[in-house]
Amino acid sequence: MQIKALGHALPTRVMSNSDLEKMVDTSDEWIVERTGIKERRIAASETCTSDLCYDAAVMALQKAGIEAGQLDLIIVATVTPDMPFPSTACILQDRLEARNAAAFDLGAGCTGFLYALAAAEKFMSTAGYNYVLVVASDLLSKITDYSDRNTCVLFGDGAGAAVLARGESPAGIIATHLAADGRGSGSLYMPAGGSALPASEQTVRDRLHYIKMNGKEVFRFASKVMVEVSEKLLAKAGLTYQDIDVFVPHQANIRIIKTAMKRMNIPEAKTLINIDKFGNMSAASIPVALSMADMEGKIEPGDLVLMVAFGAGLTCGGAIVRWGRD
Repeated sequence: MQIKALGHALPTRVMSNSDLEKMVDTSDEWIVERTGIKERRIAASETCTSDLCYDAAVMALQKAGIEAGQLDLIIVATVTPDMPFPSTACILQDRLEARNAAAFDLGAGCTGFLYALAAAEKFMSTAGYNYVLVVASDLLSKITDYSDRNTCVLFGDGAGAAVLARGESPAGIIATHLAADGRGSGSLYMPAGGSALPASEQTVRDRLHYIKMNGKEVFRFASKVMVEVSEKLLAKAGLTYQDIDVFVPHQANIRIIKTAMKRMNIPEAKTLINIDKFGNMSAASIPVALSMADMEGKIEPGDLVLMVAFGAGLTCGGAIVRWGRD
């Protein structure tokens, strides 16, 4: 299975650290030192997740030379769907007029793109699934509490899409690995809005419809699993860190990224980093980084690309791909 083409979509509004200084007790120096983030993109009030999904999907389909009617499946990885139901994937399917495609959402937090990629690979191992569209998009600004300086500095909005197709060349997905540790589900979550705590005047008053995070626990988990997942992927593929040409980590915190790079002995020259410009876009982080790097010629045919992410759940996962397409 090959990544035939990529696309991405980003809001036009830029929120800088200086903008946040006017909203909450923080500073540019404090944010950059602890996170590596300088600015992030914020969606307009009237923009919803399916809007960015559509724009990213159209770009990917056009680059792939594939008509939406040829799609057999659409998977949207998101934790900020347009609404609880129907799925954002079904809304996207309608807008694309992809009448022949099955469609569903997948929720794995920031690991969503890699979970969706692995799921797509399994579907494509069976007959009837020749073209799959994977879209990862989150509008975390919609559920970020801008009075909480520990979380509001982290998140931004975006979408990334990949058209997947069968191929004959050696390029394609070499290995995937998914995992989760539900014991950490209380480390990164949104308390209200589901069946456990339905929306009410009280939940709104108590600001329970926003992201809650135990930063120390997430950092500890991330620093550990980034390396563990990478090692399991390399073992499956029969590769070493020295074989990797491009490392694409989830863009959550520059300290986590640099810790992983150090432990895996992967130089910065081989690592895609865009957290300074876009912050943590959740599931969209890796596909946006891939799409932009592909457009800029930073990934060459034949390159071995290692992708690793972690997210709410707590989930983690990764993939190794030999870059290129037929």
